[in-house]
Amino acid sequence: MPRIQIGEIAINVLDHGGRAGADVGAGDGSGNRTLPVLAIHGNLGCAHWLDLAVPLLPSPLRVIASEWRGCGDSDKPEPFPDFANYRMAIHAADHLRLLDALGIERCHLYGHSTGGIIISHLLTLAPERFAKVLMLDPVSPFGLELHPAQLEVLRAMQAERDLAYAGLATAAPTLFEPSSLAAGQQPQFAASATHAQRELFALLVDKTRILSDGIWFGTPRDLGREWSEGALAERMPAMRHEHLILYGEQDLWIPSEHLERMVERLPNARLERFAEVGHSMNLEQPERFARIFADYFGAI
Repeated sequence: MPRIQIGEIAINVLDHGGRAGADVGAGDGSGNRTLPVLAIHGNLGCAHWLDLAVPLLPSPLRVIASEWRGCGDSDKPEPFPDFANYRMAIHAADHLRLLDALGIERCHLYGHSTGGIIISHLLTLAPERFAKVLMLDPVSPFGLELHPAQLEVLRAMQAERDLAYAGLATAAPTLFEPSSLAAGQQPQFAASATHAQRELFALLVDKTRILSDGIWFGTPRDLGREWSEGALAERMPAMRHEHLILYGEQDLWIPSEHLERMVERLPNARLERFAEVGHSMNLEQPERFARIFADYFGAI
């Protein structure tokens, strides 16, 4: 995986398909079908959340899966006392610099979970640089209010891998036996979970062991600030890009009403629901996710 220098830090990327290292953007007159896709993972995540889906995509479709500052193999700057250098707007600015460094003038956007609100910031920073937007169970521009008990869960997950395993399992609940997701239980894979899903899940848990404190604690702090201030949400009417928002109805992390309000406020957005999926279709049902992804970005 290459590390791309963007100013004072380096961002790690997985560059899949297409003509890696080049911008492909002029195939259908509008350029939409051949634009690359910048893929932004969620909080506590890394670029590997797409590992099961990417091999299923048509090879001409270029997907650039980045890792936020503080995540994966990207640099991990020491957090400021107020975590101001780990705000969502900072992550968005990092990704603009990443596109500059890669020589990409215009692209599509895909974001999972907290990657969604980072995308919303990108759309306000440089709207002309982006075409279509796909979001999977996103944190909306309203932000997200986390209660003290939830913050304590994050602190416990940081401290102990077994607790991180249990916490992350709730992000992909259909891979596990429902009774084993109860508090105090060690999650047990459902019989339907494949070997590849089990191996990737273990890797994703391992990747939480190297996250910066700016990710563990800066992200929830900033999402709460977004929730209380509402500044980004006020800018939704200006986000005129086409949005497709996918929501798993077994999502234990994102309230569905947040996304219903988001679709009402955005000028060009639609919401699709999936009854038998949780927070992470990319991991829980990668074949279905890859079909939707490829079709939406014009690769089929």
